[in-house]
Amino acid sequence: MCLGQLGSLLPHVVVPSILAAFLIPEWQLSGAQAGLLAGSGAAGYMLAVPVLATLTDRIDARKILIAGSLVSALGTLLFGLFATGLWSGALFNAIAGIGFAGAYMPGLKALTDRLAPGDSSRAITFYTSSFSFGVGLSFLVSQLVADSFGWRSAFYVTALGPVVMLGVCLLLRPVTPRPAQGRLLDFAPVFRNTRAMGFVLGYGAHCFELYGIRTWLVAFWTFVIARNGQSSFFSPIVVSVVFSLLAMPASILGNELALKFGRHRAITAVMLSSAVVALLIGVFSDQSPLLLLPLMLVYAITVPADSGALTSGMSMAAHPDYRGATMAAHSTVGFSLSALGAWGVGVALDLAGGPLSATAWMAAFSVLAAGILLGPVALYWSRTSTPRV
Repeated sequence: MCLGQLGSLLPHVVVPSILAAFLIPEWQLSGAQAGLLAGSGAAGYMLAVPVLATLTDRIDARKILIAGSLVSALGTLLFGLFATGLWSGALFNAIAGIGFAGAYMPGLKALTDRLAPGDSSRAITFYTSSFSFGVGLSFLVSQLVADSFGWRSAFYVTALGPVVMLGVCLLLRPVTPRPAQGRLLDFAPVFRNTRAMGFVLGYGAHCFELYGIRTWLVAFWTFVIARNGQSSFFSPIVVSVVFSLLAMPASILGNELALKFGRHRAITAVMLSSAVVALLIGVFSDQSPLLLLPLMLVYAITVPADSGALTSGMSMAAHPDYRGATMAAHSTVGFSLSALGAWGVGVALDLAGGPLSATAWMAAFSVLAAGILLGPVALYWSRTSTPRV
């Protein structure tokens, strides 16, 4: 399943990868428009995942996974073939996002349905952390293909990735979930589970920060290199790929820390650290790459280190009869705030002078820091509120 997810994720950041070098200048996009374009995939995901993930409580998640992989490939291919501006690009990116809604959380449900009873924390963390490895691969392939063969070719090539997950699906044994009770989109039992909702809302804060930096990472490092008037071995391609690859061990380490020191305590410490690092990057955004690179590497660890712990915490806190619905809420909140993070950073850039201004990047990283600080608030609320039944 982890290998299949690498294929599913190959198209995942193709739009942010080529945004600064190709789409913004060719389509004359503002920061807010670029953020809207990049966030449209998360918006499509957000609209579809409540139904698709909740359905996994009723039918084998493998069936949804197959359909989602096909739609993801189709949306990516349509973008490469027919996108000519903001709105057509946003439409096709949203279609790809809808497909991914049938691939990521249904894939997690397909995995957990086939695990032996017991603590699944590490298995879930490996699945969620392979997400980051897949994103790094997506950054690498997208930028290399776009630079060599044009940006439309990046979509043609990455559209082939979801086919890998289709092959994995053929190897999964059929599983029939226990008959679910209640209506399909009845999230009331999920919302009453305050222990699980703390992780869900914390995941939303995590996604706001994560997708905000992923969308604008290439643009930021392009600004850093251009401002210093020098080429660097640490090009935007190298920095974006390394940033993503560090997320996999960071997520695994974060979950291990959660198992050792307590989930809420470890997640809160990671989120507070991430906010501090984001502010430092913003303050020193006009300085040398030699100063900024170590900060970016630390940020590459703090941003994803809470991901596995949040998702495994949600899964273990969920009621077994509503695990699919809880995963749906988890993803809906997460990707809603992902879209908001991409757009919000773009708006901050516009308001503070544009992506060629150091002041604007200070504002952008301040927005990211403010977003992740909502996570500890959500976790504190879940600990102190009275559970409802």
